[in-house]
Amino acid sequence: MGGRTPIEPQRVDAPLTSSATFLVLSVKLEDDAAINTVRSTLASVEGLSKNVSIRDLSASFACTVGIGSDAWDRVTRQPRPAELHPFKEFHGKKHTAISTPGDLLFHIRAQRRDLCFEFERQLLDSLGDAVSVVDETVGFRYFDVRDLLGFVDGTANPVGPAVTDSIVVTEQDDPASAGGSYVVVQKYVHDLTAWRNLSTEQQEKVIGRTKLENVELDDAPGGQQQSHKSLATIEDDQGEEHDILRDNMPFGSPGSKEFGTYFIGYSRKLWVTEKMLCRMFTLDRDDVLCTFSDSIG
Repeated sequence: MGGRTPIEPQRVDAPLTSSATFLVLSVKLEDDAAINTVRSTLASVEGLSKNVSIRDLSASFACTVGIGSDAWDRVTRQPRPAELHPFKEFHGKKHTAISTPGDLLFHIRAQRRDLCFEFERQLLDSLGDAVSVVDETVGFRYFDVRDLLGFVDGTANPVGPAVTDSIVVTEQDDPASAGGSYVVVQKYVHDLTAWRNLSTEQQEKVIGRTKLENVELDDAPGGQQQSHKSLATIEDDQGEEHDILRDNMPFGSPGSKEFGTYFIGYSRKLWVTEKMLCRMFTLDRDDVLCTFSDSIG
């Protein structure tokens, strides 16, 4: 019966699917009518999801909604989560983790592309001119859960009971936001030509895993450039490791020659994702440039 059971609303840990749409919208925050439309539509997301998922209950349709810092107070009229704030840009020597506009995030996923399309159509019809589309990215599963760089993506995700421990805010963390989760997205465009000019060994040193077998490599010696795997391992001041849940997906169009990875990370503690991103962009494993308090939220 599991394949015929609709996925509960806002299930961050919904199954990985073959298709996803990442939809970011801006809300007319100064317009009372727009706010009312947004609030009414968000209240109806469960019903919209059922309208779509009932067409194929085996397709694992799910939609998770995120509300941004700037829109939270006007849209929800609820206490603010303890760590919620506008995204802070992280500047590295070559790249920047940018901050872009966006008040609402819809993470729409299913095994069938048409279900994602139909839900998005009904959703935007309901929202009307209360919102504007900031970004719409369609992701797809690439072979055996690999990114377009050719490596398996998501190996470090928590599994089993560790998923809930990593992504769900607890009463002890923040009573007003217990049961929620923080989400951060970034849209990365890859220079595949430059990447393919690297040898497989060079690529593996960058990622920290073997390309074919997905076997974890040892950390580079001190003083040498650390791999993505090493930089993305986050510990607090007491040495306890913290995980996030990634549901990244490749996107791209050979015709437009734009290819990349849509990063989406859910976490119980926002500072964990922020520190991970800061390390990735500043290449600073010693946290000289990436200092976040682990006592928040």
